[in-house]
Amino acid sequence: MESKPSEQLKSILAKTQNALILTPSQFDEDIISASYSMSLFLSEKGVKSTIILDDKHGERDHLNFLPVPKKIERKLSQARDFILAFNTSKNKIANVKTEEREDELRIYITPEKGSIHPQDFSFIPAKFKYDLVIALGSPDKESLGKVFEENPDIFYEVPVINIDNHSSNEEFGQINVVNVVSSSVCEIITELLEEADNKISKEISQCLLTGIIEKTESFQNKKTTPKSLQISARLMSYGANQQEIIRHLYKTQPLHILKLWGRVMAKLQWNDQIKLIWSLVSVEDFVQSRSKPKDIRFILKKIQDNYSSGKIFMLLYYETPSIAKGVIKTCDQGVLKKISQTLDGTIEAGVCEFKVDTLEIKNVEKTILESVK
Repeated sequence: MESKPSEQLKSILAKTQNALILTPSQFDEDIISASYSMSLFLSEKGVKSTIILDDKHGERDHLNFLPVPKKIERKLSQARDFILAFNTSKNKIANVKTEEREDELRIYITPEKGSIHPQDFSFIPAKFKYDLVIALGSPDKESLGKVFEENPDIFYEVPVINIDNHSSNEEFGQINVVNVVSSSVCEIITELLEEADNKISKEISQCLLTGIIEKTESFQNKKTTPKSLQISARLMSYGANQQEIIRHLYKTQPLHILKLWGRVMAKLQWNDQIKLIWSLVSVEDFVQSRSKPKDIRFILKKIQDNYSSGKIFMLLYYETPSIAKGVIKTCDQGVLKKISQTLDGTIEAGVCEFKVDTLEIKNVEKTILESVK
């Protein structure tokens, strides 16, 4: 009889020294909170961990009230060594030195006698420095983006724990904890840790409740189930502070964000044909609100959160009087890809970003309309 995921987790952690926590290229507060909670849990078990979270736009800054783990990287690097092995049974190596050149590293090997035969060399990839991979909220390996593209071998050489609530999950892990009726990944992790450890620390419970509250929109949306409420109540009994979480997620925003948000909302436009909600942000809007272009993505997400009737959300903004850009979000990734192709944009973390000719910026809505059609 196959053992429970919680028992499998305890068994594998007993042999783990260094874990890698992976998040999908399209992540949200649930995934961020889940990654924090897993890192804290591993630390309690004496396991080192690294979180890969491609957050170059500061999309997790508003979660800094949580206990943020120290080891968070934007990309996976230096994950394994590669070894040049030389057979010294017949000819010893007297000296080895390296020389760095532009786009090149040379290794000079001096034998004790004669010359070196190419057959005496071998190229060996060493083991990965991680002995466990934990993938959060990823229905398949491809959703992990560049981590999988650049390091596919790690998923075949290192044990993988796959934790997710997508119905399309391909169960690509050796341990698959997939529950499609859970409101969030944090809800799944709560049950997993309760079964594995029988107790959850105050810090971990705060992270987990944050993910559940954000994913259920403070228990207001259709993802909320009786089980979600029961689990949340248990997390509060462990020490999670619901009021503090709500204050940080929904009430406490920096003044410059509130000012920019207000200016954007005052110019909000609606296209009923394709359910497009959009606004134009001028240089003056940034100056008057004392905000910066890096705040645009946060404002875009807040607009999406507050207008459930919308399908496509866009902000056009001027970085300078002569440089204009746009960002678009939509739940339909097929539509987002088509829009990206039409506008010659790039998609990263579920957001399409593109440049706009300042003379044509007012025609972008028409271009999107034609693209979606």
